[in-house]
Amino acid sequence: MHHYTLRKLLIVSLVSVGFFAACTRITSTDLGKELIPPIDGVTTLDTMMEVITDNWDLSDTVRISKTDVQMLGSISNDPLFGKTKASLYFEMKPDTYPFYIPGTKDSIIVDSAVLILSYLGAYGDSMQSVRLTVSEISQSTPISDSISYPVNYPNVYPFSLAQQLAPPTTFDIRRLGDSVKNRFESARNQIRIKLSPAMAQRFIKGYDSTNAYKSDSAFRTYFAGFAVTADNGSNALLKVSLTDTNSKFGLYYSSSSTGATKRDTSVSYFHFSTIFSGDANYVVRDRSGSEAAKHITTTPKSDSLVYVQTSPGTRVRIRIPGLQALSNRIIHRAELIAEQVPDDANTILEAQLLPPRYLLLSVVDSAAGGKRNVPNDYVMSSEGPNITSFGGYLAAKSVTGYDKIAVYNFNLSRYVQGIVTRKDSSFTLQITAPTNDSIKYVAPYPASALSTPVTVLLTPTYGNNLAEGRVRLGGGTHSRFRMRLRIVYSRI
Repeated sequence: MHHYTLRKLLIVSLVSVGFFAACTRITSTDLGKELIPPIDGVTTLDTMMEVITDNWDLSDTVRISKTDVQMLGSISNDPLFGKTKASLYFEMKPDTYPFYIPGTKDSIIVDSAVLILSYLGAYGDSMQSVRLTVSEISQSTPISDSISYPVNYPNVYPFSLAQQLAPPTTFDIRRLGDSVKNRFESARNQIRIKLSPAMAQRFIKGYDSTNAYKSDSAFRTYFAGFAVTADNGSNALLKVSLTDTNSKFGLYYSSSSTGATKRDTSVSYFHFSTIFSGDANYVVRDRSGSEAAKHITTTPKSDSLVYVQTSPGTRVRIRIPGLQALSNRIIHRAELIAEQVPDDANTILEAQLLPPRYLLLSVVDSAAGGKRNVPNDYVMSSEGPNITSFGGYLAAKSVTGYDKIAVYNFNLSRYVQGIVTRKDSSFTLQITAPTNDSIKYVAPYPASALSTPVTVLLTPTYGNNLAEGRVRLGGGTHSRFRMRLRIVYSRI
């Protein structure tokens, strides 16, 4: 995984899928139907190839940028994928140093201190409440502004906590979009947590009598940052931005700047800096007891149900054993399709815990332990990846018994053509739902013969927000929603 500051070169998220064994005629395709000649059974034919699928835990380390959407909250009831808990650790600082509270010092009266986070929406059950606790990061484990912390830090967080800065606060998610109007601002979509009176006293009068506000390095020795955690019990993740104007730490006070009797009520704000503030967004997945946990293994085996969870999540491995032996032919369309298997026992949860916006179909790079682009079909240009023509966007379709299920389609026509015509290698593929990721890219044929793989960084801009999305798909042996590779071709 590469540092997030490099990732803006190219952005992508794609979806992958496979198809089932059989050799039955069908009359339509879900991708690019206007480009495929009519199937007449003589000149133009179609076939299905066996797809073998199995589930794997996704072990690569995910990091997100300071400007990415952060996640905060817990999912405690997901029978398919288990539990999730997301916590935030970050610094908010004065905009300039030395900083001071305006006014005659002896006349300053402390009002309050409020931590304000910009609310961008929720993933999960937005009809529930969520309870948040604000604590202080311990000076023994300070946060760094130069480290991009992994979101799935192994087992133990690198930060310990000092005191709580406010009692746990419960928020009705439905009300987080309400307007906030007061003398100092008119805003919406704010998570506002009033901190303890002692915290307000400390920042408004206590630190102002020390060297705490002399410089950034001095301030860090007095305050190591905020930790915002969520209690278990809710079933939603709040989407938060640290970098927009809605997020800040407000110090409210009144003072007399002249020593006269007239007083002014004022506020001073600290902000999150993309350069000087450290941050970490930790997401813990606990799949114990879930349906997915029963299918995820470390040894290859064919699975009729496969599970894709957005990073830090799971992946599906896809093998198409008969592709390398396919005879030479003109490939009009090779289409990989994956369909959601609805959870009939939990229809309400299915409407809340939605599928990922994008899935990435890539080649398993067994040597380097990462991902490679699907040859010839996943193509980069100066404008970015060809997501529209390659496929991978979440789409919906209706089938008998269901008004809507999720479906992901992929165009593998050039990849398959290279295998049958030039005897290019047939690779093991994989489906993931990435947030930030990287992929080794090789240009399409004939440039591929000479080009060296280039690492391309993928970001949430065209992918998925951290931890947002999960879907159960039909595997290669599912009785109804089988993953399948359909090939429309003509004989030579």
